[in-house]
Amino acid sequence: MDTQSWKDVYKGMSSDNIKGLVLALSSSLFIGASFIIKKKGLKKAGASGVRAGVGGYSYLYEPLWWVGMITMIVGEVANFAAYAFAPAILVTPLGALSIIISAVLARIILREKLHTFGILGCALCVVGSTTIVLHAPQEREIQSVKEVWDLATEPAFLLYAVVVIIAVLILIFHYLPQYGQTHIMFYIGVCSLMGSLSVMSVKALGVALKLTLSGTNQLIYPQTWAFTLIVIVCVLTQMNYLNKALDTFNTAVVSPIYYVMFTSLTILASIIMFKDWDRQNPTQIVTEMCGFVTILSGTFLLHKTKDMVDGLAMLPVRLPKQGDEENGFGQEGIPLRRQDSLRLP
Repeated sequence: MDTQSWKDVYKGMSSDNIKGLVLALSSSLFIGASFIIKKKGLKKAGASGVRAGVGGYSYLYEPLWWVGMITMIVGEVANFAAYAFAPAILVTPLGALSIIISAVLARIILREKLHTFGILGCALCVVGSTTIVLHAPQEREIQSVKEVWDLATEPAFLLYAVVVIIAVLILIFHYLPQYGQTHIMFYIGVCSLMGSLSVMSVKALGVALKLTLSGTNQLIYPQTWAFTLIVIVCVLTQMNYLNKALDTFNTAVVSPIYYVMFTSLTILASIIMFKDWDRQNPTQIVTEMCGFVTILSGTFLLHKTKDMVDGLAMLPVRLPKQGDEENGFGQEGIPLRRQDSLRLP
């Protein structure tokens, strides 16, 4: 490849994209660590109160859970800022790095297993993330939060938003009461669907604050406060059901499945609302999709090998939350579907 070709490849990395990249990487570090800290807090809280997975809120009195929450908030603030500088199709897939951090810390702190193929999965996540970073589109030039509101109220995105809200209501009121404790996809489905809407609103708020700090006040527009309300509702819903998922299922299961669903839906929402692909050629789009598939492959490996050690596949048993291991807690081995005996991974 000649010099001009290399310039063509890298010209998409504008200064704003680089700022968004750095913020997104910092966000992944904090969020990945927060999963483990919150998990420890939930386990400690579950020993003396009603577990979050069965509707309890005793974790609110556990200091360790709040440390994890603060760590996550720091990560989310960095993530929030990243969306103000870079397109969602660049920022969101980098969340895969938080899975790597979470998997490594889960092995060290929670003693959850990480197979050799899990390490390969981590490497695939890094390769896929790098591919997407190098071929991400330029950030769309937006002069007012009202422009974002116009994009959000176009028929295509309104249809998407209505479908998401209906799906969330059906999951919460029909499926979760019956299957929430045995089928992880319902908890994660609510988090991911609401997450795709919250990211679009966070993007709008990030743009509004960025323009305000640069001298163009966006706080005078009602659209800014409408996006703020949407973010609050969506994030509170996400946190509630993510806590339930973490308390009920293995962290090594929750993290990759949440990432895959959340990222896929967020990219879809971004394509519909901000029309990211309109500013790219087919080669860039295909390359980005290959990078995303590579990340999905990595998360799949991490998930499938979560209960394996090198040279031996371990058959996880459904154990009680309170065992006789360190700190009075047993190793979690909760299957995705309720069974009376062992299951294959």
